[in-house]
Amino acid sequence: MPRECAVTGKKGMSGNNRSHSLHTTKRRWKANLQKVRIIDEDGNVKKVLVSARALRSGLVKRA
Repeated sequence: MPRECAVTGKKGMSGNNRSHSLHTTKRRWKANLQKVRIIDEDGNVKKVLVSARALRSGLVKRA
């Protein structure tokens, strides 16, 4: 299962570390995902990964 927000679809991003001498190495930025219990549209309670942005903006109904 990929680490992805169940509501917004946010995932990690990839890019490069750049040193002072401009040497590059690959790196990843992980999304700020929290494991929360939510109530889905059918009224069932389930645990999903949700981004902190979705929690803060009220996009999910917590159980």
